[in-house]
Amino acid sequence: MAGRSRLLPFACLGFFGVLCWVWVSFASFPDDQVLPLEALDALDRGAFQPQSALSEMEFASVVSYRGPGNRDRRSNKELPILLWWSGGLFPHFPGDTERIDCATSSCLVTSNRKVQLYKRTTSIIFYGTDFRAYEAPLPRLHHQTWALFHEESPMNNYVLSHGPGIRLFNYTATFRRESDYPLTLQWLPSLEYLLEPVAVSLEEKNRLRREGLAPVLYMQSHCDVPSDRDRYVKELMKYIKIDSYGKCLNNKPLPEYLEDTATATGEEPKFMNFVARYKFHLALENGLCPDYMTEKLWRPLHQGCVPIYRGASAVADWMPNDRSVIIIDDFPSPKALADFLIHLDENDDEYAKYLEFKNPSRITNTRLLESLKTREWGVNDMSKPNYLNGFECYVCDQENARLAAEHAHKKAPKTNQPPRPKMANNSHMGCSLPSPGYGDVKDLPSDDGWLQIWPQDYWQSLDQAEGLESLIRHNESDPSLLWKHIQSIAVSRAKGKH
Repeated sequence: MAGRSRLLPFACLGFFGVLCWVWVSFASFPDDQVLPLEALDALDRGAFQPQSALSEMEFASVVSYRGPGNRDRRSNKELPILLWWSGGLFPHFPGDTERIDCATSSCLVTSNRKVQLYKRTTSIIFYGTDFRAYEAPLPRLHHQTWALFHEESPMNNYVLSHGPGIRLFNYTATFRRESDYPLTLQWLPSLEYLLEPVAVSLEEKNRLRREGLAPVLYMQSHCDVPSDRDRYVKELMKYIKIDSYGKCLNNKPLPEYLEDTATATGEEPKFMNFVARYKFHLALENGLCPDYMTEKLWRPLHQGCVPIYRGASAVADWMPNDRSVIIIDDFPSPKALADFLIHLDENDDEYAKYLEFKNPSRITNTRLLESLKTREWGVNDMSKPNYLNGFECYVCDQENARLAAEHAHKKAPKTNQPPRPKMANNSHMGCSLPSPGYGDVKDLPSDDGWLQIWPQDYWQSLDQAEGLESLIRHNESDPSLLWKHIQSIAVSRAKGKH
């Protein structure tokens, strides 16, 4: 394990793509009508005394979709409020507040932070990439739950991979199958996407091989990542020819017409046709975490190429059958992997077995089939909600059920039990300490660039998670006190008291 003292701090950023449509909707207030302050519950105002942003909010006049089990007829001023803390991610337009009518109940959702301290604001939804301990909404109110949406790389925020960080949240939507609202197959649009015919025939791939095309493709422009993938690929290059495009380990230029797609996650036809010529695609995720799988894995399967994969440790759980992907960690060394790839490259029948899943009868993974069939959100599927709207509806229904249980308990405590507290745990994220892509960490020189960045970022994230947990436990209202609490914890740890 790399020691904290020999490493440098690092901050990582993320991004999020624009989602295509809005599933749930919306109140029927006229555009020029706002909720008057007088309509708010007097007890709520007296208890919290915040500035009421509801008096400034307008609600779009859009026809509302109502879930088949939703008999919620409350007016907007009676509904619980869900606050999207990451305002740039608010999955509605054009305003900052909407009514959502979900499967069993309704809520107001808003990105207006002025409602943070209002008692009707029962849950705050955070986007994991944007969640920062030093910007958390404090004090954390006892009546509010926190919800986490994080579908991106674990490298974007290692705070969430530590127990003290993930335990801050009551509801989760992450790539882990154990999360409350799993997004594990977010990069797989449909079964039909996998079944798409092979884009370039094996005969044509063999012809291109005879003309000098390498058997293996590597295309990366995001270098120096936690998975340290370049270190492994560099070693693999000693034993097998690899055409490497992009900025990382580049040994071959892209055609001019593709220079803008070197890091593409989209599927522009010219780009897709270019990469489909290769028999094997090196598909190494930027971060290693259970169930974290991206387009790097699914795209070559779609095209009829064989992924050479490192990322999700249990990736085999999601593959079409037991022979559709080559898992790097199944081999004792890069040379052993290279020898196997050369064997497949020279034996068409053996190589073709990795593409048999293109025949629907050869897809044998019932977990994959059932998950695609039963997930309630869709990818580019207009008949289903996108996962952002789906998750906020999950939170809405959970919160209404919690509030109803609290009300029933308060009314008849001897008859009705209070709702059971709900808390996330490490199985909802729980990504491990980054390790070298090849070799042992103890053999790396102290000035190694990867060593100076990612292990330190991981451990500093634990400090921040523990610091925020301490702020909340002490009912602090100033997040800038985070560093003081971190220092206090460090002193206690040094004294053996933490």
